[in-house]
Amino acid sequence: MQIDSKLPNVGTTIFTVMSGLANQTGAINLSQGFPNFNPAPGLQALVSSHIAAGDNQYSPMPGLMTLRERIAEKVEMLYGCSVNPDSEITITAGGTQAIFCAIGAFVRPGDEVILIEPCYDSYRPSVETMGGVPVICSLSAPDYRVDWQELKKLITPRTRMLCINTPQNPTGTILRDGDMRELENMLRDTNVIVMSDEVYEHLIYDGEPHASVLRYPALYQRSLAIYSFGKTYHNTGWKTGYCVAPPELTKEFRKVHQFNMFSANHPMQAAFADFMRKKEEYLGLPEFYQRKRDIFLQAMSATRFRPLHCSGTYFQLFSYSDISDEPDLDFCKRLTTDFGVAAIPVSSFYSNLKDEKVIRLCFAKTEDILEKAGKLLERV
Repeated sequence: MQIDSKLPNVGTTIFTVMSGLANQTGAINLSQGFPNFNPAPGLQALVSSHIAAGDNQYSPMPGLMTLRERIAEKVEMLYGCSVNPDSEITITAGGTQAIFCAIGAFVRPGDEVILIEPCYDSYRPSVETMGGVPVICSLSAPDYRVDWQELKKLITPRTRMLCINTPQNPTGTILRDGDMRELENMLRDTNVIVMSDEVYEHLIYDGEPHASVLRYPALYQRSLAIYSFGKTYHNTGWKTGYCVAPPELTKEFRKVHQFNMFSANHPMQAAFADFMRKKEEYLGLPEFYQRKRDIFLQAMSATRFRPLHCSGTYFQLFSYSDISDEPDLDFCKRLTTDFGVAAIPVSSFYSNLKDEKVIRLCFAKTEDILEKAGKLLERV
């Protein structure tokens, strides 16, 4: 039987490759983006209590109403946006599933989708699975700044969607108010839909606000905003997220969502609905992760790696151009096998594998691990 692959250029993800190499060598795994600590004991207890109470069957397709109501309250409190929990919020099996459904609901064969690279590696395969055509806006180190006038030139009558991500994985950069207003004005007379990946909404540092599409009414009317409980509550393996979008976009989103996975994990949803009443748990995240960022930067200060500025996410980029001219993938593999720390090459986030000698390290780890990694990398 001959199989004509829809994704002929897709292989094992770089995250699987580097985590596998870390496991084989016993290296500290700062490659894949997940914490090495558990979620709050109170949240874990809530999951157990809901399982014991019998919340173990299918939840409603859009998600538990109690959880959607908590999300609506949070959205209005943080972003001044009043959303209807019944018609504008859908609970998903994590942020990646929400991204896939958002793209699947609107992208048809031949439609163009603008991707701002480097970007999260699920965007392009999701577009290509739907027969869409990725159109790349490529950013450069060290600031990875979007030139909106250059991006505007990429919009054509075939442009169906623009994917943005703030705070941005892998760069740790954020979009600010000026960026969002530029975007809003640029799209005003178009039919372009925005997929706004905001899973790191609470991981923003140095007193900066989160410039969500939800803050900009004209922009929100064409947007699907994606969020992740896994990033907020340190439980990436629970795979629970949500999508906020206007009713007409949510209606189409749910058509794909209901046949992609129907409904998200029931006891987790019930537990999150209870736990979200503790607003301090997510409002305190900027300080919590900024401390980890600063501890990690201090631990790396005696190394030859040059840090790039991190405004958000739990990823820190470092340039190694003063150390080696090796391709970044080879360099990351050598870091893992020879020095005991696994990293991700930033070239893997570009369609053309653009290599600027920059690596990504995750600082969502306990302080002892961050300090140990810094010591090991002093030898490089």
